[in-house]
Amino acid sequence: MDGHGIRPSDEPTHSPTRSIVKTVVYIWRLVVEVSATTIFLGFNFLVPTITRALLDMGGIRFSPAQDIPSLAGKIILVTGGNAGLGKQTVLYLAQHAPKRIYLAARTASKASSAIAEIEKAVPNASIEHLPLDLTSFSSIRDAASTFRAKESRLDILINNAGVMATPYSLTKDGYEIQFGTNHMGHALLTKLLLPTLLDTAKEPGSDVRIVNISSMGHMMAPSGGMIWDQAALEKQYTWRRYGQSKLANILFTNELAARYPQITSVSIHPGVIVTDLYTSLKSNFILNVLLGFYQLLTPILPGHYKSPEGGALNQTWAATTPKDKLKNGEFYTPVGKTGSGSKLSHDQGLGMKLWEYTEEEFAKHGY
Repeated sequence: MDGHGIRPSDEPTHSPTRSIVKTVVYIWRLVVEVSATTIFLGFNFLVPTITRALLDMGGIRFSPAQDIPSLAGKIILVTGGNAGLGKQTVLYLAQHAPKRIYLAARTASKASSAIAEIEKAVPNASIEHLPLDLTSFSSIRDAASTFRAKESRLDILINNAGVMATPYSLTKDGYEIQFGTNHMGHALLTKLLLPTLLDTAKEPGSDVRIVNISSMGHMMAPSGGMIWDQAALEKQYTWRRYGQSKLANILFTNELAARYPQITSVSIHPGVIVTDLYTSLKSNFILNVLLGFYQLLTPILPGHYKSPEGGALNQTWAATTPKDKLKNGEFYTPVGKTGSGSKLSHDQGLGMKLWEYTEEEFAKHGY
């Protein structure tokens, strides 16, 4: 040991050798992550999505400006309306003079910015921010209470918000973040708003709807359909967890339709569009580059859209098309096409089990 307390044979903390090893390990992890993600998404999502889109070529021609009827007197609530497809949906609806649209979002500044932008395009629009954090049951309770204090009716509920491909974590109430946000959060909001929806449905000439945004990504759900143990979900690939949450959206819709036939409940796949949902992929440099290349191909790939204007069409159509054009409980792909759900999405037993699980969990938290 020399006078500075360092053995001559000791390597400096940041030796060239160690830096090279770290770089190699980092690159290897990137390659493995890219390979696994590409293969998984290719076989479980992109191939089925494009194949289904090719088989169902045609669809319904839908122009929001011309085809949405007057929404006069209607009260509408859209979750996640501050960005992406939700924001575009609010804009489409605002152009047809509903009495009021509630834009439900967590961040007030983003909601205010979105509302200002929409009102600039539609000066007479009546849009209010409804504070809502879908990862928190207490926030959902407060949002429902705020809404009910202001309104005695609700004609259209669009459960649009969602998260995708996020690292494993839990909501404030202990549910895997994707399942907790995409399913549990929306299911509780719907439950708390059901009395208002049902009261509205009793009125003569009413047309009450619930539109739940799912995805063809539901085909990536675990082979058994649902993993109820939230801790066990940590061992599942992030896309499996996402698939489970989207499958839950469809199954929950099926149960809503069966239990409350006086309300028209449908689930939809909006198509594939690179929105804010894909932020988690951009943390990987290689995946970010591939995502950019993939985005360039969206205009020519069936079932894909290059912007929210196209991606919001299916849910807007489902919320506004004449009631006799909809089948209660159906899953629609763009635009207005049926028959695309997986075998699990039609499993009535699994749907009933999901409903029972969800109600039991709500009861544990006093709902």
